[in-house]
This record gives sequence, C-alpha cells and structure tokens, in this order.
Amino acid sequence: MSNKIVLSKLYTLLHPYRFQLALAMIAALIVAALTATQAYMIKPLLDKIFFEKSTYFLAILPFALVLLFAVKGFFFGLNFFLLEKIGQTVIRDLRTKVFDHIHLQSLSFFHTSSTGELISRILVDIGLIQQAISSVVVGLLRDFFQVVFILVVIFIMNWKLAFLSLLFLPMAAIPIIKFGKAFRKIGTRIQEETAKLSNIIHETITGAPVVKAFGMEKYESERFKKQADSLFEITMKDKRYYSIQHPLMEVIGGIGIAFIIWFGGKEVITGNSTPGTFFSFIAALIMIYDPIKKVSKINSTAQQGLAASVRVFTLLDQSPDISSKPDAIQLPPFHSTIELKNVSFQYDHTQVLKNINLTVPAGEILAIVGPSGSGKSTLTNLIPRFYDINQGEILIDSLDIRDINLQSLRNQIAIVTQHTILFNESIRKNIAYGDTNKTDEQIKDAADTAHALQFIEALPEGLDTIIGESGMKLSGGERQRISIARAILKDAPILILDEATSALDTESELEVQKALENLMSNRTTLVIAHRLSTIRNADRIVVVKNGNIIEEGTHTQLIALGGEYKNLCNIQHQE
Repeated sequence: MSNKIVLSKLYTLLHPYRFQLALAMIAALIVAALTATQAYMIKPLLDKIFFEKSTYFLAILPFALVLLFAVKGFFFGLNFFLLEKIGQTVIRDLRTKVFDHIHLQSLSFFHTSSTGELISRILVDIGLIQQAISSVVVGLLRDFFQVVFILVVIFIMNWKLAFLSLLFLPMAAIPIIKFGKAFRKIGTRIQEETAKLSNIIHETITGAPVVKAFGMEKYESERFKKQADSLFEITMKDKRYYSIQHPLMEVIGGIGIAFIIWFGGKEVITGNSTPGTFFSFIAALIMIYDPIKKVSKINSTAQQGLAASVRVFTLLDQSPDISSKPDAIQLPPFHSTIELKNVSFQYDHTQVLKNINLTVPAGEILAIVGPSGSGKSTLTNLIPRFYDINQGEILIDSLDIRDINLQSLRNQIAIVTQHTILFNESIRKNIAYGDTNKTDEQIKDAADTAHALQFIEALPEGLDTIIGESGMKLSGGERQRISIARAILKDAPILILDEATSALDTESELEVQKALENLMSNRTTLVIAHRLSTIRNADRIVVVKNGNIIEEGTHTQLIALGGEYKNLCNIQHQE
C-alpha cells in the first residue's frame, strides 16, 4: 500500500473534523507569527536599550514581551488541545471501526489470524497511528508556519545572511530523507515482533492450567524471552539510527550557525549591520533550526505510524467472505424442514464433507455421530453459515440460506457447544446475552429450566455474581448450565448441541442432561454426541465417516445393522 493511499485514508478519517482543524491551523498561524515577532524584537531590545540607552523602550519593551508571551501561550494551548482532541477522537473511532470489522468476518478469518496479532492491531498499531497524528499533525503544522514566518523576518533583517543560511537547509533535509526509509522498514518489523509477543502472552495466560500441569513454565519463559529479545534487537536498531541521525543534524546546524556568525560578525565590524540586527538574526536562525530538528526527531515516529497505518488499513480492506446479499430476505419463523442437498465443503484444500444429502423435519431430534475428524461439527456449522459450502445447497423451509439475511437466520438458531463461551460479566448478563432487555423473571425462569437457579441463588450476589474470564469461578457443569439457560432464553426453534456433555463428569452430566432435555423440548435439534449413551432416544441417528453419511436410522436399527455405529457402541462399552 503506497504512502499516497495511506495518507488519503488518513485524510478521510480527519475530514469530519475539518472545521476544528481549520481553527487549530489559525491558532498555529498566530503562534508562528508571534514566534517570528519574538526574534525580531531582539533587534530593538539590543540597539535601543543597550546601545542607544533609550528609557522609552526600556519602559515599553518588557511589557510588550510579557503580552507577546501570554498571547502566544494562549494560542499554543488552543492549537495543542484542538489537534490532540481530533487525534484522540480519530483513534477512538478507528479502534471501534477495526473492532467492528473483525467481528464481521467469518470463522475462517479467526483460524488464520492469531488473537495476539488482532489485539496488537487494535491496541499497538492504532496507538502508533495516534502518536504519528499527535506528533506529525500537531508538530508539523505549527512548525511549518513558524519556519515560513521566521524566513520572512530574516530576509527583512539581512537578505545576504538569509541566502547564506538557506544553503544549509537542503543539507539538513538529506538525513531526514535517507533515514526515513530505514525507519519505515524498522517500524513494520517492530509491529510484527510486537504482535508475536502479544500472541505468546495471550496463549500462556489463557493456557496457564496446561502450562502448570505439564511443568512448562521455564519453556514458556524462554520462548517469551526469545521473542522479547527479537523485539529488543529491532527496537535498538531503530534507536541506533536515531542516535546517528540526531548528532548529524546537530553538526550540520552547528556548521551553518558558525558560518553565519563569521560572516555576520564581519558585517557588524565593517559597519554594514548593527549588533541588534545580527543577534536578532542569530536568534531567528536558532528558532528556524529548532523546528527542522524536530522534523528529524518525529521522522521515526511518523514512519512507524505509516507502517502501522498500512497494517490497519489492510485489515479494514479485507472484505468478509460471508455476508448478507443486498437483497437478502428475512427468514420467516421456521416450521417445516432443514435440507442439505448434495452439499460438499473443503477447508484449505482439504475435503471435509462430500455430497451430503440430509432432510431434518421440524421437531425432530437428529443425532450425528462418528469418529473424531469425520466432519460432524463442520456439518452443523454450515447451517448458521459460519462457513459457506463449496457446492450444493442448504435450505430452510425451501429457502437457500445464502439468500437469507444472516442476522435473521442466526436469530432462529441456538447453539450449545462443548467449549462453553462465557464472558467476564455477571451471570445475569451472560444468560441474557443477545437480548439485554429480558426481565429478571424471564432470566430466572430460563435458569430454573436449565437446572441452574439453585446454585445461582446460593452465590453471595446471585445473578449479579461476576464469573471471571471464561466463567473460571464456576465449575464445568455450572458453566454449561449457564450456557443452556442462555439458549433457553433465546427461544430459537432450531437447536445445535455440539458434544455439550462430553467434558463433564458423571454427576454434572446428569444435571446438564436434564437441562438439555428441557431445552430440546418442542425444538428441531441436531445433536453431535461423543457419548453415545446420551442419544439412544434420538428420533434418528446419522453416522458420518470421512465426510460421508454412511449409516442412518434409530439406535435399535443401527445396532441391528451391525456396522460402524455398532462398532462405536462396542468400543465405548469396553472403555
């Protein structure tokens, strides 16, 4: 992505605040003009007071300087505040935009993007853009005007010295341009290494029980240190470049000022200039050199900001591979059938499902069983369009799900999985997730139906209990019953249970199974089962192996068939 495109996108973000920017620029213009005036006032200060010994100027100039500094300070503060507010607002909006965009992506996006990298994009990369906006927009606008006005002043005072001093400006620009390319490349590397470090932190914190169970603390510490060292090396490379660039700018500036002192001193000695004019010129030259030095200081920050912008805008340019059509229809309340016709699906060039044909009438409890990796979960994930099929069609009440509005499709499907997803919020908010307008009575009814109300009311804060990250303050069975209560409260006509009891002990499973029976009542249910004893009473069972449906029937029929299902039952019985 070119700088032109990146800057165009950044301009689009700043455009809504153009009037505030204009006001900030007017303030910057006044600050620059007053800074140039400060330089010019050195001439009468020296000539009129110290050489001509004028009591009039002695009485007037100090008060004029105080007023000048006060007015300049006011407009400097106004300029800084406005630009900082604009920068912070843009960054807040951009973070929200990236967050929303990430959640528009399909599940396949999250398989290819690490959590740490996404966190790094939202926090670190956009933070670098914030620094770039703050330093570049805030600094360069003000400093640009300052350079222009001071140039006017030095030409008014002594055009010969002004021309000589301008000879050194191109020399000062060379290091800025040369080092800029290096800073851009290094900035990209720093962000990539930071994202990797963020991912390690996320993995090891969320996986702390596994790390401790396998005694891998030292291994993870070494892995973290190795990545931290990698980030350290590339960061120090950036600092080395800066440590070379800054002294180089100082030397160039020193040479320029030394030459001007020599030439200006001769002008004063020969009577072609006054001491006040000369010292005023030197002060102006130092003032003009200061903003040029600042440009070299912010060059690294600006280049890192541009590199971060490329990463963020590349993410924003990534269109969701699953979305509603512009003319998508709303799905009427489900009442008839779910049909899979000649459905095939592959993921990363691996064929997962092959020519699946399946019809599920409304109200049926359909169990899906088979060996691990056979495609059971994938089959059910296709119905809410978490993934799109490669060929065939999936129909709900004879409507192709690709023609249905995604939100209206998913509103009619409730899902309970083996890996319970809960949030670090109150039990109330977790049960009412998806519809925060539910009343306490409705939430309690759902919890009661899910056999969860008894343990909830035993907690000190009841429904207001904060359950910790991923519900870590609750047992596995309690977490699962909260998840079931959430599905009950959603009251969707289609229910998908993905091995909802496989991770539980026998006692917890019995409680959860009772809750599931309540949940499945009067619903069309697709049950993926690992423990075959839990689906004996299903209306129908399909056996999936290697992406194909190889057997279909009731428990009794499949046992009598003596095929794959009976083998699975025998294996579990022996276990």
